[in-house]
Amino acid sequence: MSPYSRITGTGSYLPPRRLSNAELAAELATQGVETSDDWIVERTGIRARHFADPGVCSSDLGAQAARNALQAAGLEARDIDLIIVATSTPDMVFPSAACILQSKLGIGGCAAFDVQAVCSGFVYALTIADALIKTGSATKALVIGAEVFSRILDFSDRTTCVLFGDGAGAVVLEASQTPGILASDLHADGKHVGILCVPGTVSGGKVLGDPLLKMDGQAVFKLAVGVLEDAARATLAKAGLQESDIDWLVPHQANIRIMQSTAKKLKMSMDKVIVTVDQHGNTSAASIPLALDVAVRSGKVKKGETLLLEGVGGGFTWGAVLLNL
Repeated sequence: MSPYSRITGTGSYLPPRRLSNAELAAELATQGVETSDDWIVERTGIRARHFADPGVCSSDLGAQAARNALQAAGLEARDIDLIIVATSTPDMVFPSAACILQSKLGIGGCAAFDVQAVCSGFVYALTIADALIKTGSATKALVIGAEVFSRILDFSDRTTCVLFGDGAGAVVLEASQTPGILASDLHADGKHVGILCVPGTVSGGKVLGDPLLKMDGQAVFKLAVGVLEDAARATLAKAGLQESDIDWLVPHQANIRIMQSTAKKLKMSMDKVIVTVDQHGNTSAASIPLALDVAVRSGKVKKGETLLLEGVGGGFTWGAVLLNL
């Protein structure tokens, strides 16, 4: 049994269709919805996002991100003994996107399941994988965030439909004799269900409720900034480290203003914050591993550095993971 787990490979995948703010605004205008590049950038920092083509599912995006992570780790799919997919937009009610993805990788037998914590999903999934490796239940895990949020957007609501995009990110997490995952901190508070939700379900062959995303942006912003700071400090305390020990902050890519506020509270320069929200929008559970992979492959983030990953999402859920890469 190994006492630690480490990330040994990262991967990501974006669907080919890229929509700039101007292109999205033009499409929305045909439906009588007015917005603009300036309006979106000023409020969110988003300049573009990717949308999956019809028929392309979360498991498709996740499988490609997983293949890229496996290649980076120098492993084959058959080496994996645990698959966890964080998603709020699975391919179907059941089975899980993880089981479908497992089949697309051409393997079987290992444990595979989904985690539903919305935008905090990857932090939750990484924490679970770390725990399973530390107990000896797994040795090589694929932890994936994959979303097709374009399928649940209300394109008549300009305050939400401009925010989200589709994509996937993945990491290979392996048992290790040297510390990788240093500490984590997970939370949820169900009394905030109403401020960010998709209040619909399937029953009797019909959709009950509303299957499109609803959000109280101001309430989400106010709550997010406070809980992200608390989770960051709690995680650092568990690891016996200080803010100054963080080399890079890799936050959930929801809104540039939330990211700036969190960095300020942690006394971190934005030069040390990985930002991809401008090009990807909010890809929910995919945003952290997607941003991590972009940063690793660009050479910005290097082996041996200390990273703080953190996210907040509907539920209301939030959490952070501190790790040495």
